[in-house]
Amino acid sequence: MAIHQPHYLPWLGMVDKLDRCDRFVVLDTVQFERRGWQNRNYVAGRGRPVLLTVPVAQGSREDLILDKAIDNSQKWRSKHFKALAEHCYPKTPYWNDYKEEIARLYETEWDDLAGLAIATTRMVMRGFGIDTPVLRASEIGDFPGHKSELLAQICTKTGADVLLSGDGARDYLDPRVLMRYGIDVEWQGFRHPVYRQHQREADDFAPRLSALDLLLNAGPGALEILRGARTRG
Repeated sequence: MAIHQPHYLPWLGMVDKLDRCDRFVVLDTVQFERRGWQNRNYVAGRGRPVLLTVPVAQGSREDLILDKAIDNSQKWRSKHFKALAEHCYPKTPYWNDYKEEIARLYETEWDDLAGLAIATTRMVMRGFGIDTPVLRASEIGDFPGHKSELLAQICTKTGADVLLSGDGARDYLDPRVLMRYGIDVEWQGFRHPVYRQHQREADDFAPRLSALDLLLNAGPGALEILRGARTRG
């Protein structure tokens, strides 16, 4: 299984993790990270990538992700959809295939950030053809642990014996803690695919964008491209 904080319009590393695991837990019970990826991500621009940010209500630095409210006094939904539909992706090969579902996402009124982030993740999963079960940590139970202990407790609660972890967690994840719970750690080793970005020159590839970028450029072939990079080398 894999555990990951909710991300708005998730990037390909998270989608790769979703595709590789048999169960995915959205870690919404930890502290909201300011200037992180829980409420923002990059999409393609005509020049430099464009950062789309969902405004959130000001609160305490101790606010948990599941409690973080969206600041709907700002017209972020129309702004984000207009960026995607008019500036970033209107000429990509598969925009017309997905535009209606994307439009429905932004026509919906969202109050809580976690709900929105999970909805964008499910939208991307449908586009890629990934059907991994997705659970919210807040709906599974109350976990008193922190860091590695917390992840081990979630794995135990869901009956997992292997945790698929991104390489960015090597600095803080302690496999010895999970081993005490009988859980092995498998490192993701994510390799970012290079693909044709129709809004950019071939020698000007922009990595680490939202997974929407690959989906709108490659359509039904997106998952094959993602998996191909995984097995490369």
